This record gives sequence, structure tokens and C-alpha cells, in this order.
Amino acid sequence: MSFRAVIFDLDGVITDTAHLHYQAWKETAAAIGITIDPSFNARLKGISRMASLALILRHGGKERAFDEAERARLAARKNARYGELLASLDSRAILPGIPALLDALAQHGIAVGLASVSLNAPFILDALGLRARFDYCVDASLLRHSKPDPEIFLTACAGLGVAPEQAIGIEDAQAGIDAINASGMRSVGIGHDLQGAGLLLPDTGALSWRCLQDFWSTPPRVDAPVN
Repeated sequence: MSFRAVIFDLDGVITDTAHLHYQAWKETAAAIGITIDPSFNARLKGISRMASLALILRHGGKERAFDEAERARLAARKNARYGELLASLDSRAILPGIPALLDALAQHGIAVGLASVSLNAPFILDALGLRARFDYCVDASLLRHSKPDPEIFLTACAGLGVAPEQAIGIEDAQAGIDAINASGMRSVGIGHDLQGAGLLLPDTGALSWRCLQDFWSTPPRVDAPVN
């Protein structure tokens, strides 16, 4: 099949607000007597807000201490604080290689989608000045399943009008790579220690149109069967 679309994750691929998420979660957790550190925070990478809160409550031994309404209030508190921290975000926060890649994709008629579980994704794209560069952005509020379920990437493909087999997904989290692979797309991983990525790059600076072209022209890897 022909190469027709690239679907990006947002945080860690287009921009990096992980440190802002950590600060907001750390303050929210501290308010209910739970301490989290950067090591624990790494477990929250690539999963939804409510799933992150559930992990924090379990980590602090308080998963039965808050009902659904109270959890919603905690999540809202975290998001409000995160919104405050995002106030200074602008185009300088776009990661290396991304502007040139978006330019090249547009020049070659490749559709561009966003598959982020962040409910703040539209605001972040606006702040970065990139909203118009995306042909379709998944509305995370309408999803029933979070990564590593492939729903978000299948939704992005449907929104772009392409088959998963015609698209490349780019992620920096293991849950995201697993979701891309489960969708039938070809996966590009950004960073280290990601398992199963069809192509693994050290950072976004290594991303380019030529890089994706070469990746697409290479037959997909077939893992050897386990005996």
C-alpha cells in the first residue's frame, strides 16, 4: 500500500511538557498526602489523566479513599494547575526537526494527524502555532479506551480517510508504540528503551522526510517465533 499519512503523539514528539505534567501531579498528590518522584512519574507517560490519577492513588494506598466525584475534582485541580504552567508555552517549545518535517509532509501531500490522550491538545497546538498544520486531531474526550489500546490511532486513521496500513505513527512512550503496532500502522519510536518500534530514533532531531521515506520502503520487520 502507498504511504499516505503520519500520525503524531503530542507530548515528547511535537513538544515536551512532561515536566509541567509532573509539577502539576506532584502538587495535586501532595495535597492528599501522596509523594511522587520522577521515577514514578515515568509510569504516567502516555496514559490518560484519569488513568494517571488511578495509578497515583494506588501508589499512595488511597485508591478506595476517593469516589468518582472526588477523583474528578482532583483531576480538574491537576488540569487547572497544568493550564497555569502552560501559560508561557510558545513556538520555541516545538521540538527539533518537527517544523521541517511538517513542511515536507505538506509539500508531498501526506496527511497529518494527532493522536494525543491529552484533553489540552487543541490549546497546546494553538500555543505552538501548529493547529493549522494538522488535518485531523482526535478528540480524546470521545475515546473509550486509552493507550495501549489502538482506538486512538484507528480513530485518527478514520478521520484522515486512510487505512492503518497506509500510515506511520510516531510515539515516545511504550504504551503508544504498542497502540500503533496493534492498529496495523508502522511505528516510529522516539527515545530509548522502547520495545517493538519498527524504527527507533534517539530524538526528534533525527526525524526527517527522507528518514520516513526510507523506513516506508523497508519491508516491515517480522519477529521470529518464540519456541
